[in-house]
Amino acid sequence: MESSLTSEPPVNTVLSIINITLTTADVATIFISITVVVALIVCSAIISSSENAFFSLSKLQIEELTEEESRTSKYIDYLINHPKHLLATILISNTFVNIAIVMVSTVVIGLLFDFSTNPLFGFMIEIVLVTFILVLFGEVMPKIFASQNNMRVARFVAIPMYSLSKVLKPFVFLLVKSTSIIDKRVTKKGHILSVDELTHAIEITNEEETPREEKIILKSIVNFGNINVKQIMRQRPDITAIKSDTPFKQLLMKINDWGYSRVPVYTDNLDNINGVLYIKDLLPHMHNADDFNWLTLIRKPYFVPESKKIDDLLKEFQSKRVHLAVVVDEFGGTQGIVTMEDILEEIFGEINDEFDEDEVFYSRLNDHTFVFEAKIAINDMCKFMEVETEVFDDARQDADTLGGMLLELQEEMPKQGDEIVYADFKFVIESADKRRIKRVKVEVLNPQNQA
Repeated sequence: MESSLTSEPPVNTVLSIINITLTTADVATIFISITVVVALIVCSAIISSSENAFFSLSKLQIEELTEEESRTSKYIDYLINHPKHLLATILISNTFVNIAIVMVSTVVIGLLFDFSTNPLFGFMIEIVLVTFILVLFGEVMPKIFASQNNMRVARFVAIPMYSLSKVLKPFVFLLVKSTSIIDKRVTKKGHILSVDELTHAIEITNEEETPREEKIILKSIVNFGNINVKQIMRQRPDITAIKSDTPFKQLLMKINDWGYSRVPVYTDNLDNINGVLYIKDLLPHMHNADDFNWLTLIRKPYFVPESKKIDDLLKEFQSKRVHLAVVVDEFGGTQGIVTMEDILEEIFGEINDEFDEDEVFYSRLNDHTFVFEAKIAINDMCKFMEVETEVFDDARQDADTLGGMLLELQEEMPKQGDEIVYADFKFVIESADKRRIKRVKVEVLNPQNQA
């Protein structure tokens, strides 16, 4: 009975620690401090959300954000291309903001309460309560929202995060440098195989264990990520396309002659491709009149730059459910087209169906002498000759075809009968006109060097 009388109820404990002797200056300080704490929690939420927003973006989302012509897209591009600096900026700025929240909230709590008689209760409020509010509103909720709206948040936080990265540049530099030292020490313990090492490993495998055909496929897979669209595309002079003002009956005749399942549609010239016609879309309209508006059937074209890697393009083909892309240069001009079949042929070799006509791009005269069409891709020529593509890296420059490489070497239009020697190869122009090279004989001068 006595203990129950002497024990103080919780309500009385709370009332006993409230400071009731507040002055007007104290009330003003409390109001300003609470406003500052709320503003700092908002800042913490923005900084925390930026981490999830930027690091959860997919490749397609990054391309969409950086292709926009705005100042925000430039900042996004900078931040994404400097992930270590971005992460360091987030960590440093969040640390400063959290410290400020704790300091200002301590001032508020110190003015509102007197914990001299109950220090444990003061610890619970000052540490546990403030930490809970900070984690809930400054970390968890913003990150959940950012994960679900990463593109929207990335656009919103791009300018403030870029500005913070410049303001905190000295601190960011020190943090990135210190972590780089640790990274170097950690990576020394492991060994990452290069593409050349993997290719060499495939070469030295036993022929009985791994047949030659499988070796070729394995080497193609290893080098798959290093090949760009420009190297495998069908060049502009070889594009089969239909003009948008072609009458319907004439269109059907051309499609029947070509035998393709998809045909680009252009206006005026190939630089103005405005769609792709899927032949299967024409089937229900085969018996329509000649004035049928077949342009209503074309689908939106998919454009890709020359520099895009084919492994990325393959993923985009799968996600967008398209099989043909128009390759453009930096000025938007059409350079060629690339299909799903072109990409798969880089791994498995030439793929022909029952409707394909054999296109002869080369012939073998003997073990070391070949005749090629000048428009053949350098990569394909190397496959037929069984030499490494790196042999012609210095000669090809920006060229992708045999004819283009010879023009780079000669620096002028060669004539029929001209001979061009490069490294261990002799190229003889067998057919050419004033505009282009047509056919070339290639002789391997020192076969033992290419073995």
